[in-house]
Amino acid sequence: MKEYGASKQETYVKFQNEVTNAWKDINKEFFRPTEVPMFVLERVLNFTRVIDTLYKEEDGYTNARGKLKSMINSILIESVKI
Repeated sequence: MKEYGASKQETYVKFQNEVTNAWKDINKEFFRPTEVPMFVLERVLNFTRVIDTLYKEEDGYTNARGKLKSMINSILIESVKI
């Protein structure tokens, strides 16, 4: 960021574009025939989803008391009425 004289906002937008493009590549490649078993690909995809969720808007791993805590509570603790 400092090396190229970019602002935090410009850097954030650039990274978001890179992440969006990476998701497009992942989704496209996921549905192509491959010799790798599907259960292995699913594990990699799920790990990628977790990392994307952790770091989507902030460092959710280091600052887990923010949005991440709320997400975990809504998924694991709060009941869902059907």
